[in-house]
Amino acid sequence: MAQFGRTAVSAVVRAVRSKNATPRKAALTLTPSAVHKVRELLQENTNAIGLRVGVRTRGCNGLSYTLDYAQEKGKFDEEVVQDGARILIDAKAQMTLLGTEMDYVSDKLSSEFVFNNPNITGTCGCGESFTV
Repeated sequence: MAQFGRTAVSAVVRAVRSKNATPRKAALTLTPSAVHKVRELLQENTNAIGLRVGVRTRGCNGLSYTLDYAQEKGKFDEEVVQDGARILIDAKAQMTLLGTEMDYVSDKLSSEFVFNNPNITGTCGCGESFTV
């Protein structure tokens, strides 16, 4: 179980090429598996009001996503609530997330949130950093 001040979970980035590259109305949409996992994480950590998605400078391609427990909503945070799962998007991350789908993928070797982002112009080989 993650503690405050530590990263809640890991995430990877996937560039998505689609015919419709225009951003959707919502800044971020969640798949049913992502909704389930976010709700599960928030039930385990009752002091958190949601998960906060941010970006930081890191890796060989410039940016990477961060996911942390949020104790309060920041002044400029964008709030996304979908089927009882609450995500707060940090002001710095808002423009890079427009039209992104957040998924949760689990297999025998790993479990992680995956951001399917149509705005990404490049990713590193390991999938942890990106450019827009």
